Amino acid sequence: MSVFLFIVILVALILVHEFGHFLAAKRAGIRVDEFGIGFPPRLWGIRRGETLYSINALPFGGFVKIYGEDKNDIDTPQEDVSRSLVARSRGIQAWVIGAGIICNLLFAYVLFSVGYMIGFPTTVDHEGLGVVKDPQVLVVNVGPGTPAERAGLASGDVIVALAENGDRIEPKNADEARTFIAAHDEEITLSYKRGEEEGEVTVEPQSGIVEGRKAIGVLLDDVGTLQLPPHLALVEGARLTWSVTEATFVGLAGFFGNLLTGEADFSSISGPVGIVGYVGDAAAIGFISLLSLTALISINLAIINLIPFPALDGGRLFFLLVEVVTRRPISVNVTRVANTLGFVLLILLMVVVTYHDVLKLFDT
Repeated sequence: MSVFLFIVILVALILVHEFGHFLAAKRAGIRVDEFGIGFPPRLWGIRRGETLYSINALPFGGFVKIYGEDKNDIDTPQEDVSRSLVARSRGIQAWVIGAGIICNLLFAYVLFSVGYMIGFPTTVDHEGLGVVKDPQVLVVNVGPGTPAERAGLASGDVIVALAENGDRIEPKNADEARTFIAAHDEEITLSYKRGEEEGEVTVEPQSGIVEGRKAIGVLLDDVGTLQLPPHLALVEGARLTWSVTEATFVGLAGFFGNLLTGEADFSSISGPVGIVGYVGDAAAIGFISLLSLTALISINLAIINLIPFPALDGGRLFFLLVEVVTRRPISVNVTRVANTLGFVLLILLMVVVTYHDVLKLFDT
């Protein structure tokens, strides 16, 4: 089920991205030859006007074929050349190329806003609009390789009770739970709720996680539900989208900066294998959690595509900037070689990330 949900999310996010390119090209009067769901071989297609809308056999995303993305693609009669992408101003080209990134950010904004309309998990320290109701002690994060992770605790679990040698509490807030854990250095029986399921694990605190005392490796917070009317949900959705985008940008910039110096920590990121696990955890917690995860992935996809690296939209935008500065077009052969090398490097990076994802599976 987790794999199926992951594929559905992946297809949705890629189609949103490609729809951005499609819509921008159409609005600019550029010819769009095909908009496809999935990748060839083609199973079915229908032509509307000059565009073929297709459903394809490999259900891992989608694509849009815009006439003249490559100068060598222009092989139609001369009167059609004016409707190619490369024949348009560099400003319009940048708009069409960047529209996919914009649509991924807008999609995240819509998901966050819908989440607030339904009722979004929010910390009691929330300083925005509305009032957070029914707070619970929530596991916000589980440290890798910690006793909590080995016991099977996951982000989103609600702490119901803590017990050790007959001493038992039902914590009213995160501070009370943290105080109980800090005061007990033997095995703690921890009762939790994950979605509609309830569970119980035994965790033994260990030294070295928190300075000066033993800990189990969880970050706890008081999280309740924030439900807003549509007009306020749209405002809070925009705030959350901005803050998450900013934090994601800083985090990815730090990772790629460390990657260049050979100091990257691959345990801090996840590829397809790791994301499948996160999707499963989110689905177990509930629809809103899955909605939130989809928005987070959409923002990550947008920012990664903005990186000025060949084979990404950011790389294409960078080439356009170089053309503006030098006032002459870059050779088609140069862009093709750069994009090919960039694609190979991206595949290698994905292999490395997936390898670390698999290692994490065996370590748990």
